[in-house]
Amino acid sequence: MLNRQEIKNLIEKQGLLQDYMDLEVQLAPNGFDLTCGEIYEFKEAGTLDFSNKARKIPRVERVQAQKINPLDKFGWWDLEKGAYKIKSNETCNIPKDLVALAFPRSSLLRMGAFIQNAVWDAGFQGKSEFILVVANTHGIRIKQNARVVQLVFMPLIETEQGYNGTFQNLK
Repeated sequence: MLNRQEIKNLIEKQGLLQDYMDLEVQLAPNGFDLTCGEIYEFKEAGTLDFSNKARKIPRVERVQAQKINPLDKFGWWDLEKGAYKIKSNETCNIPKDLVALAFPRSSLLRMGAFIQNAVWDAGFQGKSEFILVVANTHGIRIKQNARVVQLVFMPLIETEQGYNGTFQNLK
């Protein structure tokens, strides 16, 4: 697993991550915190099959953040119990000799919410999306740009073919 300095070097020299809020704040001892850029509610069911020929990603609707004070720069999302799609502010540029896994920040867990996600494959480029599950029956409140998930990076022998799926270069 890469440490803070190794991740910082890859960000500064190779653009591993872009569009971050504050490099020093988001760097962790063993990872990098992604921030909450947008939140969406699911509006219909999705479908999934083996070949992806019948795959249907469900329609979503953006949840608008509300400013508590008109002078505030950023607003808040008040989320009820349920599942939401989050899109990060950051753009990832995972090289073919790295893979990334994500874990919820412990503060999120202590509030009764958690993240579900997939692997950030070698070669993936684009904005990250993952699922926020609010299990707390009273809901939670998240401020725009809050750090919600930590990516950890692991080296691997460079793969011949990196990620080349539907969500490559997601903006």
